[in-house]
Amino acid sequence: MNMQEAADRADSILDETLAAINPPVQWTHAYSMPGDCYVDRERSVMTMISEERRGSFLGVLEGHWKDSGYSFVAASENGFAVNFKTQDGFQLQALVGSNGQAHIGVTTPCVEKSEIASPASSPNGPDYSKRELPAPNVRSDFWSATSPISSASPTTPASEG
Repeated sequence: MNMQEAADRADSILDETLAAINPPVQWTHAYSMPGDCYVDRERSVMTMISEERRGSFLGVLEGHWKDSGYSFVAASENGFAVNFKTQDGFQLQALVGSNGQAHIGVTTPCVEKSEIASPASSPNGPDYSKRELPAPNVRSDFWSATSPISSASPTTPASEG
């Protein structure tokens, strides 16, 4: 596998991860950075994730990654960051910052050096990949709500009441 193939796999993981979030969130490419033999890809969520919903948001990602066969690596002490690993060595990171902005990233394993192209997928909102990333600026009736989620699954917002 070369760096472009690894970047394509990272993009696929990110596409699938964001597609698993229900209700959907607005996101943009944050960065694509090659290393000596690896590639980092990150997407930033522009939907504000309220403090009351951050754990549930990460829970949706964790559930999707576990269902995809990825292994849990670590979580932050405050519960607002989580790391997983794929069977083929891709590292997945998700973090929700204090301002409610989520970042989801993938670091590839070390692969054969090659040129890499920008991600092919289009953000589902403004593309901030070539500009300074603002604070999250999209409200969601579900993800930005300040009420705690009911005991129902965070992937079923219709049951919220």
